Amino acid sequence: MRQLCFKLSALCAVALATGCATTSSTSQQDEAPPPANPVFVGEMAKFNAQFPNDKAMKYEDISLAFNNEQKLDEKGNCHDLSKYPVTIILVLDANGKVSSATTDVKNKKADCFLQSYASAQFPKPPSAPYRKPIRLK
Repeated sequence: MRQLCFKLSALCAVALATGCATTSSTSQQDEAPPPANPVFVGEMAKFNAQFPNDKAMKYEDISLAFNNEQKLDEKGNCHDLSKYPVTIILVLDANGKVSSATTDVKNKKADCFLQSYASAQFPKPPSAPYRKPIRLK
């Protein structure tokens, strides 16, 4: 009986140690901020140059509703890869297909969102190329 208790205690200790190791090693609390992407500033300037424009303002509402309805940001479980938000600028062609994208930072979360949106098809924009930023928490 004593030997059985010893084996159970040892097994419990191993299980607890394993559980603690996996939960503390991936903590986002100690995560350093991701490095900035210098290309992003130019892309944001190009987005801002699209305004003021009534058609672009209307399209922002349409494309935001489309993104939320399609839940495009939920593909790939990207949100869990970092505690820091990512802003992505999608470049849409005349048909609304994403032709390229740029993020404000460089990390695994940004890479994940770049992959998730790479094949996205939005409604037709008012002009092409059209830059569409999305802030992803």
